Amino acid sequence: MSETAETAAALLWQHWQARTRVASLPSACRPASRAQGYAVQAALAALAGQPVAGWKIAATSSAGQQHIGVDGPLAGRLFADRMLAPGATVSLAGNQMRVIEAEFAFRMAHDLPARQAAYTQADVMAAVESLHPTIEVPDSRFEHFAGAGEAQLIADCACACWLVVGPPMPSRWRSADLAAHPVRVLLGQVEVALGRGANVLGDPRIALTWIANEVARHGPGLKAGDLVTTGTCVAPVTVSEGDRMRADFGELGSLEMSLASAS
Repeated sequence: MSETAETAAALLWQHWQARTRVASLPSACRPASRAQGYAVQAALAALAGQPVAGWKIAATSSAGQQHIGVDGPLAGRLFADRMLAPGATVSLAGNQMRVIEAEFAFRMAHDLPARQAAYTQADVMAAVESLHPTIEVPDSRFEHFAGAGEAQLIADCACACWLVVGPPMPSRWRSADLAAHPVRVLLGQVEVALGRGANVLGDPRIALTWIANEVARHGPGLKAGDLVTTGTCVAPVTVSEGDRMRADFGELGSLEMSLASAS
């Protein structure tokens, strides 16, 4: 790990811990490419002192790309202490994004290590153990995240923050048309967003294949036990303190969470 990546990671980690923001990483340690961004992200994970429990994909949908100002997907590590059970209450303290996202997430049964040939969708799906409903509460350590650029956003774990994870979906998901599958978000009993699986690179399975190859190219590869969330199926939903949210995946399941006061 280069000294430059470690310097950038140390600065970002300070802001993670303090729930504060930085305008931009200093030019002397600012990543200028995807590869450099992933090097900083790896150094950040080393500083976090938490197991990497999985990965997220940011910006798999046009709405998600617009939200953070990029034109393609980004991969980010998920730390074990940031994964929560259904019904969890998440504090909005220090959170500037203040949105939630409803996402399909795959649990891996087998490793997909780095290799010369790209993984096919069939390769990747054969390595999956289960599928889960999730609600992501993302955030960024940059003051103006929509202008930070992909390399800095990758360095910051692709806007990772909290992920609420539901139980495994019924095994019939394997034969389901996930691209056409509807996903709703409700505030209390009121529907506030409607989307479908096709909003994540055309299909959650395609999104998982993308990140399997991205992580094999720029990192350690996906590992057995990793939970990989594939991006929001709905436009990011603005939330406030006290909101109780539900992500409804129809016959495949649902989960709820609440947002706590930022005080």
